[in-house]
Formats: sequence, structure tokens, C-alpha cells
Amino acid sequence: QVQFVESGGGLVQPGGSLRLSCAVSGLTWNYYTIGWFRQAPGKEREGLVCMSTMDGDRTYADSVKGRFTISRDYGHDMTYLQMNNLKPEDTAVYYCAVRQLWSSLSLDAGEYEYWGQGTQVTISS
Repeated sequence: QVQFVESGGGLVQPGGSLRLSCAVSGLTWNYYTIGWFRQAPGKEREGLVCMSTMDGDRTYADSVKGRFTISRDYGHDMTYLQMNNLKPEDTAVYYCAVRQLWSSLSLDAGEYEYWGQGTQVTISS
């Protein structure tokens, strides 16, 4: 059974930072793609960044490029999303998700097979 533990959400002021964490267990794949997504009320789920756990290759959505950074602690099997210079429009529920490792990275939420429970991020003064 695949299980996720996500943490790190909260309330911060505009311009602030947060770091989200995601731990995944129960996967049978040696390598996989892990992605971060978000969903704001009334909006579709948006892919932010994804990373190959095999070679560390990653791709970012334009909306977060330069502000968000994905990283991985292979020793502890943790994946992080560092979010800087946060804006009110970044307010959403943030999810990590995984899919099998294919030849190309993807930010299409429909291609991800397992999802975390989500963590709320609110940017407000």
C-alpha cells in the first residue's frame, strides 16, 4: 500500500517562504517521477514541478520557475518543495504525487498514479 506523509503548509505573509515535505512509502518501483501540484478553490489542479528520482532531472512550470525549488534527500527518501517570494495567488492545497518513470517528465496531473493527502498553503497579510 502506497502511503504519503506531507507536511509544511501554513499561513505566511506575501514575500515569505515555506518548505513542504513529502515522504512516500510502499512503492514497488526502483525509480519514479515525483511531482508537486496545487489546487486553488474553483481551479484545476496545476503541475508545478516534477523530478526523476533516477537522475535528478527536473522541470518547472513557468508560474513558479525561479521561486520554487524541488529537492530530494535520498538517504531519508524525502522530497521537498522550497517556496520563496510567495504571493497571494500561490494560495492553494499542495500535493505531492508519483508516477512510473517514463522517458520524459510531465506536469500533467492525469499521468500521476498515487497522491498525497495535500497540505494547505495560505498567503495573506
